[in-house]
Amino acid sequence: MTEQTSKVIIFDSGALISFSMNGITYIIKRLKEIFKGKFLITSEIKKEIIDVPIKIKRFGLEALKLKQLLDEGVLEMPSSLGIKDSEITNQGNKILRIANSTFQGTRRAIHLLDVGETSCLALSGILTQKKIKNVIAVDERTTRMLVEKPENLKRILEKKISTKINIKKDNLKFFKGFGIIRSTELVYVAYKKGLVKLKGSNVLGGLLYAMKFKGAAISGDEIEEIKKIG
Repeated sequence: MTEQTSKVIIFDSGALISFSMNGITYIIKRLKEIFKGKFLITSEIKKEIIDVPIKIKRFGLEALKLKQLLDEGVLEMPSSLGIKDSEITNQGNKILRIANSTFQGTRRAIHLLDVGETSCLALSGILTQKKIKNVIAVDERTTRMLVEKPENLKRILEKKISTKINIKKDNLKFFKGFGIIRSTELVYVAYKKGLVKLKGSNVLGGLLYAMKFKGAAISGDEIEEIKKIG
């Protein structure tokens, strides 16, 4: 295996949209230059961040920014590693069915994930089988908590919908072992590596709060802690 295919970051749509809406997609490009690996998106994510929004006036500019990253080879498709879209879609649909039947409310199962998130999980699993190290860049809290802290997710959902929830615990094994990283963590790495164009004492906090207000699931307390060690 070549160095270029020894590690991968898989990007969910929310993480990329956070960069695009804040006008800092150049950070992704600079991170790729030092990563010595691949930044991948699935066809499902491409549809969410480029194919559909590029036709909508309100979201067209953000889509064009992300399309440019794909055109320049900063973002790549799984086919660059010989992985077929159909393989990801089939595995993703299986994960989708499992995820959305895992948390059972009093009347129905709780819908947790959509095809974009499950396509990322599917690609991660395929890469792991190929012994390619990978993490998923995802800002959506539900996906991260299902992987990392399903019991906490249960408590949050019970409070949100005021319903007792039971977990099909056998299903949880399908969500173990995935590596998760947030867009805010990528921003922190870029800042520490000197890849951010802005200079000044408040830059790190400004970037992190900007990501938070554009959808990254991070608390103000977490940001203040990161600033202390930054």
